[in-house]
Parts: sequence; structure tokens; C-alpha cells
Amino acid sequence: MLLANVLKSIRISLIYTRISVPLMTESTAAPEPSLSALYQAHRGWLQGWLQRRLGDTWAAADLTQDTFLRVLAAQQARTLPSLREPRAYLLTVGRRLLVNHYQRRSLEQAYLEDLRQLPEAQAASPEQRWLLLETLQALDELLDGLPRPVRQAFLWSQLEGLDYASIAARLRVSERTVKRYMVRAYEHCLLVDL
Repeated sequence: MLLANVLKSIRISLIYTRISVPLMTESTAAPEPSLSALYQAHRGWLQGWLQRRLGDTWAAADLTQDTFLRVLAAQQARTLPSLREPRAYLLTVGRRLLVNHYQRRSLEQAYLEDLRQLPEAQAASPEQRWLLLETLQALDELLDGLPRPVRQAFLWSQLEGLDYASIAARLRVSERTVKRYMVRAYEHCLLVDL
């Protein structure tokens, strides 16, 4: 795990030092600093901000790299807004990733707590736990980008086996809305799979 994080950090650092394409948002706009310059200027600040909230150096480094990967993806998709205030943009992306991180951690903790409550004969082996946590993380990444109620409805339906009426009661919406949420989640899963 530690080696994987170090290798990821080195790989991402190399990517950013090789990129020197100026960020342009409008044809009349002056060229903004390159992604490499943005990374060098703000990486330390962003990682420090994330580390203060997480209390974990490695998780903060991962989220910092993920933030800049999102900026790179937005730049390549030509959806990157004008970066007049780059720290504000990086902070917004970083906060969203932080929320995703806490949601993922909460899901893992809930799963591990459920495992602890199982009788010894039914308890999963460490390998099975690891595989299940990896599967949960992959599911979380798959559903990333869906609005929270849609994600929640899908997870309650698929992981807890709740019917639409129960989900509607928990979300305080109609059953018809839950059905729309489920259709949207299934479509999202199919599109990501393609």
C-alpha cells in the first residue's frame, strides 16, 4: 500500500512536469499558467489543507493528486473554467473529493462493523474482507458523479435489499421518484461499463 502510494505520487508528478499546455478558456483570454506551474505553485498548499482535515499524510497526498487529475481531465475535456482564482477552484474540487473520501470510509466502517457482529463461523477471512472492500470501493467509484439521493437509493436497494417504498420513506420522496432514481443509477452503470 505504501509503495503503491509512493509510485502513484511519482507517476503523477512526472505527468505534471511534462505538461506545459497553457490553460485557455476563451479565445480572447490571455494564456493562464500551465498545469505544471499550477501544480508546482499550489500542490503544497492544497496538500497541507487536506492533511489538516484528514490527519493523514498519505490520504492527503492521494486526494491532492486526485484533485490535479480532475483538473487535467477538465482541461482535456475543455470544460475547465477560467482560473482567475486557482486556489478557490482547487479548494472546491478538493472539498468534493474529501466528501467522497469520508463517504467511502463510512461505507467501509459500516461493512467492517457488520462483519464484526457475525458469528466466528460466518466471519470472512482477511482475504475475503480485502476483496469485499475493494469491490465496495469500485462500486463507490462507479457511482461517483451521481447525485447523493440517487446513489443512496441504489445502495439501499442493492446492498440492503430495501424495497422502493422503504427507500421512499427514508428519502422522504415518492416511490415514483425512487423508480426514476433507480433508472438513472442503472443507466449510469451501463454507460460506465461501455
